[in-house]
Amino acid sequence: MSKGEAPDSRGLIREAYRIEGITEGECRSIFLDWALVVEGEVAPAIDILLARHAADAPDHPMTRVLRDGLAPQEKPRRRGGWRRQDR
Repeated sequence: MSKGEAPDSRGLIREAYRIEGITEGECRSIFLDWALVVEGEVAPAIDILLARHAADAPDHPMTRVLRDGLAPQEKPRRRGGWRRQDR
């Protein structure tokens, strides 16, 4: 298997676009696997991938997942609280 081009050096995103009938859930799983090994900022890498693939496959589930990856995320909120432990 040949390696892909940066920022998809393992070719995960490229291969996802080639899989016939792939679901959005499967694309999300592939995206997460890809994002965990990206060096540096993810957003510029996503921009490159969208420029490379989205024009030819605008309705592909991976295109939607990549666009979702650029959407601003809510700041995580703390859940629960501090509890005093009586001794």
